[in-house]
Amino acid sequence: MKHLPRHEEILKILSRLRTISVQELTNRLNVSEVTIRKDLNTLEEMGFILRSHGSARLAENSSTLRTLNLRKTANIEEKIRIAKKAKSLLREEDTIYIDSGSTCRHLAQEIKDMSIRVITNSIDVMNILAEESGISLVSLGGNYRKEAGSFLGPIAIESLKNFQIETCFLGTSGILSRGIFSAQNIMESQLKQQVLEVSGRRIILGDSTKQGRSAFSVFARSSEIDILITDSNFKNSEDLSKLGMEVILA
Repeated sequence: MKHLPRHEEILKILSRLRTISVQELTNRLNVSEVTIRKDLNTLEEMGFILRSHGSARLAENSSTLRTLNLRKTANIEEKIRIAKKAKSLLREEDTIYIDSGSTCRHLAQEIKDMSIRVITNSIDVMNILAEESGISLVSLGGNYRKEAGSFLGPIAIESLKNFQIETCFLGTSGILSRGIFSAQNIMESQLKQQVLEVSGRRIILGDSTKQGRSAFSVFARSSEIDILITDSNFKNSEDLSKLGMEVILA
């Protein structure tokens, strides 16, 4: 879906004002109301905004939003250890889901030598695994979101309903001690929730820098997660273990 310069201007305005009416956007940008409504439809489908009663607001906390390129370079050693531990939980011929995100990207690198079915919404995972002879690769499709390098939205969610996934590996933007996992926008959360619904074993990959953070939209609580794989810098992991999930320190 094409991201126009006008879309950037709308997001810039919303980052300052948090919410704005359709009429005010029309006046500020000197375009028709029909054009603004189309722009807002596009931005909502891409997961940037939420619309209600003739207005729009940000669908994420823009102050904590980091692009995938920035996330790829942070805590690399910890993420690789997490990915290696995640691979050790897999068997040949499994059917798995790999989420978007930098730690999930490392998992894709680790499983290149396996014979396994992989369903994903991540363009990085697709690129890593596309030429591997043992990998049976399925892409969800949907609305492409550049900042996350992933496909989201109704098409992706509907595609998931056709699969039975043995194990899913999901990234997270925030992990709270009371067992709450969150993502940066609502569309990411909606997709993750559907993945959890169709998966037999549900695993979160999250390094210790996510601990204590709360992102914009909650996608899971402790009762919906079987395993959290994190690194040895994660503090007080027993708090989450008491909630019923396995916590593995890589």
